[in-house]
Amino acid sequence: MPDDVRKPAIDKSKLPSRHVTVGPERAPHRSYLYAMGLSDEQIAQPLVGVATTWNEAAPCNIALSRQAQAAKKGVAAANGTPREFCTITVTDGIAMGHQGMKSSLVSREVIADSIELTMRGHCYDALVGLAGCDKSLPGVMMAMVRLNVPSVFMYGGSILPGRFKGKDVTVQDVFEAVGLHSVGNMSDEDLHDLECHACPSAGSCGGQFTANTMACVSEAIGLALPGSAGAPAPYESRDQYAEASGHAVMECLRRNIRPRDIVTRKALENAATVVAASGGSTNAALHLPAIAHEAGIDFDLHAVAEVFRRTPYIADLKPGGKYIAKDLFDIGGVPVLMKALLDGGYLHGDCLTVTGKTVAENLADVVVPSGQDVVRSTKNPISPTGGVVGLRGNLAPQGAIVKVAGMAKLQFRGPARCFDCEEDAFEAVEKRTYKEGEVIVIRYEGPRGGPGMREMLATTAALYGQGMGEKVALITDGRFSGATRGFCIGHVGPEAAVGGPIGLLQDGDIISIDAEKGTLEVELSDEELERRRKRWKPRRHDFQSGALWKYAQTVGDAEKGAVTHPGAKAETHVYADV
Repeated sequence: MPDDVRKPAIDKSKLPSRHVTVGPERAPHRSYLYAMGLSDEQIAQPLVGVATTWNEAAPCNIALSRQAQAAKKGVAAANGTPREFCTITVTDGIAMGHQGMKSSLVSREVIADSIELTMRGHCYDALVGLAGCDKSLPGVMMAMVRLNVPSVFMYGGSILPGRFKGKDVTVQDVFEAVGLHSVGNMSDEDLHDLECHACPSAGSCGGQFTANTMACVSEAIGLALPGSAGAPAPYESRDQYAEASGHAVMECLRRNIRPRDIVTRKALENAATVVAASGGSTNAALHLPAIAHEAGIDFDLHAVAEVFRRTPYIADLKPGGKYIAKDLFDIGGVPVLMKALLDGGYLHGDCLTVTGKTVAENLADVVVPSGQDVVRSTKNPISPTGGVVGLRGNLAPQGAIVKVAGMAKLQFRGPARCFDCEEDAFEAVEKRTYKEGEVIVIRYEGPRGGPGMREMLATTAALYGQGMGEKVALITDGRFSGATRGFCIGHVGPEAAVGGPIGLLQDGDIISIDAEKGTLEVELSDEELERRRKRWKPRRHDFQSGALWKYAQTVGDAEKGAVTHPGAKAETHVYADV
């Protein structure tokens, strides 16, 4: 039995829930709690929000309700009163390649905002947050840091690998199969067989795509229990981690360990290090600045890229490598990757975590197993610098990002082929009206211009399936999926919608990319760019009301995380001290 079960009740005199449970004037509020079957004892205990992104939209989220029940057991066993609630998700695998993807990044803000509002409105004292799909992970972590109540994050787990013609496959293979099919290299029957077998269970996409990247971040940054990100969603051990997360949040409450004690500049550097070392998703360069913003820490795309530049790439994970999340779990999970980095001197071992111990203390007994090549030593990396690289130049004064994991060629120079939305670019790829050696430009897809900064996996995967993944380059002010591979550069800023250089390009302009030097240039003079800028006129997008309109009014640059509010630097008080 955990020690915290035997500890005395927590004094609620300074906790938010005192505003709804303590004193005669709160009798109406307590009547609602009695109506749900709570006892006097339960009402007197801390109220702990257990938030999930459960829904029936996709396999990423379908197991979260089960895990929430286990987390609630852990909270209750440690003398807390759990209160479960759900928020939304938009699942990228289903939203991808059409107008639905405009909702994806917006959902990150809605998730964070809705958790904040639920916690504030009901005066909950602590938070266990469970998330599955891409934007839900950073959205939940952003809410935790914003509220700054004791919090523990838990990933819902990855999907098991599918099997197709004797090989492990993921949804990435299905997207790339569309390209194979379009050029006659896959039959209708094989495409159907693959789509039926690629995703055989509950859980998030199996490679080191955005969900698994941000799951690794949750452990590296210290908001999740060590090892909790690893087990696939169907495994019963996830329930044990969920229950332990409930115990852990109560211990954090007793010790007043808060997210901003954990999410420091050094913790953010640890998170970026793990992303780079695993060849993780370029989306981390959007989400880490957004999490930092909630803590009032300056940690923009360039700060993330600086960490990427000094970090060796050591975990051979898809899409650039051979292995999937389950393979990493089978050798010991994220702690093994972190231990390899700590042993090599690449992690800050003194950062606090939700265990109440430091990173180094958590990893003290972890051993990097021999006889495996999923995670290498930092002395024998796959490549000496990270799997993700930041770029800057006259085409991207605010920066851009590219995943180079698994790429042989790090330079590209060619003429621009410009498209003002993803659909037009995808049509050109599908019909093969582009040419080898071109730089495909997809613009007006940024946070404001889209609005919503769509991912381009449908287009990039089709290119790869056609065998053109490294024979053309693609740049966009939008985003890429964590499953994207090839010479694909996203987050180009300033975006076209605000007159950024990407919006001034014309077909045939020569673009030069050097992922070794970290540059992204168009071979035009400053004078020519200025002439074009004077002729440029802003465009009106198709979303002039509703959530996407509202988002476009408030969202900032990708360079700073595409955030929609002033952040912790502007706070006059924090919810945890209400």
